[in-house]
Amino acid sequence: MDYRLQSTGKVKEGASVPDRDAQFNYITGRVKRFQRRGQPVISVDTKKKELVGRFQNKGREWQPPGQPEEVQVYDFIDKEWGGVQPYGVSDPSANEGWVSVGIDPDTAALAVESIRRWWRTMGRARYPKATALLITADGGGSNGSRNRLWKLKLQGLADAMGLRSSVCHVPPGTSKWNQIEHRLFSFISMNWRGRPLINVETVVNLIANTTTETGRRIQAELDQGTYRKGLKVSDKEFNTVNVKKADFHGEWNYSILPRKEE
Repeated sequence: MDYRLQSTGKVKEGASVPDRDAQFNYITGRVKRFQRRGQPVISVDTKKKELVGRFQNKGREWQPPGQPEEVQVYDFIDKEWGGVQPYGVSDPSANEGWVSVGIDPDTAALAVESIRRWWRTMGRARYPKATALLITADGGGSNGSRNRLWKLKLQGLADAMGLRSSVCHVPPGTSKWNQIEHRLFSFISMNWRGRPLINVETVVNLIANTTTETGRRIQAELDQGTYRKGLKVSDKEFNTVNVKKADFHGEWNYSILPRKEE
């Protein structure tokens, strides 16, 4: 009957939200305008949590015959190392990337701290005359459009950098189209395929040594900061955020202005 063994195919995306395509066109237009003006544009997201220890890592790596890398039979979390949460910042204009390897849960505080570290380490030298920053991000998670802590922490970052921080979220259900997924995270996954992430130093080094055919440069750093989950932002705190919503889908597109800016 001409049947073949096949795996499942991920093609069903579910119902499309209104203005999905229009939002992607809006993001594309914003990115191009920022790049023409020489202003920084970054794509941000968190990579899936990675177990640290002698655990199986999917993929294959060159080894001597009959000498595979030995790993644990079961993926029980190592009490000594636990797991790490890589948070990435991709700069498509400069073909560069930054990854903060957090040892605490993925929160908005970790996300914004990662952007701060990228700016201090890479962005500020690359864009010395910057007056604004454009951030493209998923619609949910630590950098979600409804996350109050994300916006409050971005306000602190905008104040510290003195930059107008504009944010554009990809529509719900389209996170795989976020630029960072296929321009940064996919290459990191390929670089450490088949290799157990035996300690946090290994994770940082493998990320930092990731290369691409286009010469993309990636820097990584361990973030030992503490980021508590479940923090609530009161109405009083949130009202201090100097946010300006865009005319088109202001819930997805907005700017955080430095509080000294009129």
